[in-house]
Amino acid sequence: MAAEADEPKWEGKATAKLHKPTPQQVWPLLEDFCSFHNWLPTIDTCRKVEGAHADLVRYCASTLPPPPDGGVVKWCHEKLLAMDPTQKLLSYEVLENNMGFKSYKSTIKVTAIEGGDAPNGCQIEWSFLADPVEGLSCDDLVDYLDISLQGMAQNMEKALESS
Repeated sequence: MAAEADEPKWEGKATAKLHKPTPQQVWPLLEDFCSFHNWLPTIDTCRKVEGAHADLVRYCASTLPPPPDGGVVKWCHEKLLAMDPTQKLLSYEVLENNMGFKSYKSTIKVTAIEGGDAPNGCQIEWSFLADPVEGLSCDDLVDYLDISLQGMAQNMEKALESS
């Protein structure tokens, strides 16, 4: 146990570019903290547990491919720490979970991509600070975050194109 306390925190980030939508179009999709299952391909369920605004706690879960005896549900409760519509960012932390997180705080931010004289799409940056997770490396967590974020960006682009 003492070795865990001495381990440095993991820090990482992933970025996804959305080529047509503006930050003003993407932000409302993220601002609904309990709708991430609509965008993240790795999440089946995302719903409010309790609270409102900065005290909001959500439940997120995904069912992993079923082994012979049925699917495994990975879940967590996440608490909203900050929501800033002007900066287009939100921060949250993982509370109870069955994924091995002891401490995990994350920030998601939407910014414009500047190109020439006019904005050219936007990007979503998802950063985190976490205690090491048994059975994973920091690179594994960054890779998972990156794959998830790329899928999220694609789903958001499709939804915004069809609306």
